This record gives sequence, structure tokens and C-alpha cells, in this order.
Amino acid sequence: MKSLGIIPARFESSRFPGKPLVKIGGKTMVQRVYEQCQKAATLTEVIVATDDSRIFDHVISFGGKVKMTSSNHPTGTDRIAEVAASMEGFDIIVNIQGDEPFIHPQQIESVINIFEKNEKAEIATGVKLIENQADIFNPNVVKCVFGKNGKALLFSRSPIPFLRNEEKENWSVTNFYKHIGMYAFRKSTLLKITKLAPSRLEKLESLEQLRWLENGLEIFTTELPFDSFGIDTPEDLEKAEDFLKKEN
Repeated sequence: MKSLGIIPARFESSRFPGKPLVKIGGKTMVQRVYEQCQKAATLTEVIVATDDSRIFDHVISFGGKVKMTSSNHPTGTDRIAEVAASMEGFDIIVNIQGDEPFIHPQQIESVINIFEKNEKAEIATGVKLIENQADIFNPNVVKCVFGKNGKALLFSRSPIPFLRNEEKENWSVTNFYKHIGMYAFRKSTLLKITKLAPSRLEKLESLEQLRWLENGLEIFTTELPFDSFGIDTPEDLEKAEDFLKKEN
């Protein structure tokens, strides 16, 4: 089973223009993500998908693989689908967030391994037990509930499940899982979902994965031991530098 890791990277961003090319500890964000992905044993190949010549040229400069895509894609999923459709021989396509410079290779391996364990799985992703109670009520932290077989039942920016018989200040973090936003798809499934129209719940919550659930697709989850660390704003760079110093 061959797997292709695709890192969508846009230069334009309302909150942080040029984010893929900003440097953290002397290396750009996109290079750090790329190099972390290369450490994942279950990834056959890694490639960056971009619509910007600056990012394209930079990836080439550090020896990475990159493809230019249309600039009209509404989501990163559509961008990776364009690249996946042009590359033969891959069974699994992994959409890897381009703003997580410290992504752990084991996260990628664990998500891909879902397909080894479950031949019926179409889409796979990760979850992690919430550790900070404030995250339960933070709409930027997407929550997930899933069944005994790991199949996702729902994703929401609201606290799910709702603990009806407990005051909110007593809600225990042991009841809540956050979604780690990396997806792996069977190639045929990825190409199919890009043809689906935005759905009602997706529009309400601004969560693309709800479109897939509303259309009857199954998303299987695996619990991850590592958290994600995304760079969303210029202010997050200081946290990234601090994290890098501690790691070194």
C-alpha cells in the first residue's frame, strides 16, 4: 500500500500572509513540515502543493518535491485532490497541515495504519484527549465524539458530549477529545468528495468534515499521544521559537 503525503501551502492568508516561508530557528515553516513528514515510515513520498511561485522555488531550493496547482481551490482538500489526480500508483493520500512545523512522524504513521487495520476505512484522522479545561469551551478547538469502533459520530466547535448532570465548571477533561486536523483518504474517496456540494452542517460550523459525514462517508479515528502545534498568527512564532529551544 503506497501512501502520498501532500502539504498544501498558500502564500496568501488573511491572518498571516507568507506563512509557509516564515523562518523558525533558521528554517522555513514549509521546510520543517516537509522534513518531519519524511521521517514517517509509512509515507512513500512527500510533495508540496502550492499556487505560488515563491513557495515553489523555495521547495526546489531545499531539495523537496512540489507541484503547482490552481489558485481557485476553495479548500486545501481540493488543492491536494488536484495533485493526487495527477500522480499514479498511490493508494492513500494524506493531507498534512502546512502550518504545523513540529508535526510528529508517529501522528502520520498512526493515521495511515488505520487503513492497514480496517480495509473498509475510507477516511482516517486523529484525536487526542483534551488536557486543558478551557479547550472544552474554546470554539477554535474542534471536538470529536466517536463510537467503540473508532468511527467518528460528530465533530463540533461546541463542547460534545454535553454533560447534562454536571455544572460546567466541574466538567472533566477525561470526557472530551479534540480533533487533530490531519486526514488520510483512499485516493478514490478523495476524488469523490471534491465533487460534493457544501452541506448544511458544514456551513453552520465551518467544518469541512461535516460535509463528508452528511453524505454518508465514514471517518475513522485513532487516539494520538502527541498534540498538534499550529502556527495561525505572527504571535504564534514566539511560541514556536520557545518550543524549538526546549526541544534542542
